[in-house]
Amino acid sequence: MVVARDTDEGIEVLMLRRNSKIYFGGMWVFPGGRVDEGDRTDEMLVSVCDDGDGRGFRAAAIREAQEEAGIDLSNADLHHFAHWLPPAVRPKRFSTQFFLAIAPKDHHVAIDHGEITEHHWMTPANALRRRSDGEIEIVTPTFCTLNWLKQFRTVPDACAAIKGPECFHTHIKQVAGSDPGVVAFYSGDVSYDSLDLEASGPRRRCYMLQSAWWWEEHEGEESILSD
Repeated sequence: MVVARDTDEGIEVLMLRRNSKIYFGGMWVFPGGRVDEGDRTDEMLVSVCDDGDGRGFRAAAIREAQEEAGIDLSNADLHHFAHWLPPAVRPKRFSTQFFLAIAPKDHHVAIDHGEITEHHWMTPANALRRRSDGEIEIVTPTFCTLNWLKQFRTVPDACAAIKGPECFHTHIKQVAGSDPGVVAFYSGDVSYDSLDLEASGPRRRCYMLQSAWWWEEHEGEESILSD
C-alpha cells in the first residue's frame, strides 16, 4: 500500500522499516502483508495479472495500512497499479498487488515498534539516493515503484496515469565478472525468455549490479534510463 502526500518538496511516500528478525528484516518497505481469510469477504474485486479472482487484496491493503502505520484508508480511493511475482527459482515467492492512495488529511502515523521499528516520509528521489548511498535497503519492487513515482509532480498526477495494474512477472539472470549482480527482465523485453543481455529490441528490465541499480525501458532505439 503506497501511501503518498504532496509537499513543497514534491511527492512523499510513507516508508516503514521492518524488524531485523522477521522476513525482509531491516528493509524499508511500503505498508503491506498477506491476505487474510477475513479479507476475502470483501466484494470488491480487483483486476489481476494471473488466474486469481482478485478477491481480498483491496481489503488487505486497507487493513495492513491501519495495522502497520495507523492510517485509515477505508474511505480513500485505491489505485491498483502493479502486480509483482518473483522468479520461479526462488524457494519462497510473494505474489504482490500494489495500490497507490493519497494520505488522508490530518493523518497520524503510529507504528507498533515491534514488526515495524521506524517510519519516514521520503520523496522518491531521496529514497533512491539513500539506497544508492547504502543508508537504506529496499527490494526490487520498491525500487521500481519509487523510480516510477519520481517522474510525477503531484500524487493526483500519478493516480491519473494509472490505467490498470502493470504485470511484473520476473525472469532473472545472474551477472558475474567485475560488476556482479542480477538483471531482472519483464514481459515486453526482447530477452524476457532468452535472458540475452545484448539482444537488440525492446527492453523492460532492472539492473541490480554492485556498482549501481537502474531501470531501462524502450520500444526501439529510444531508451528510458533512470536510477
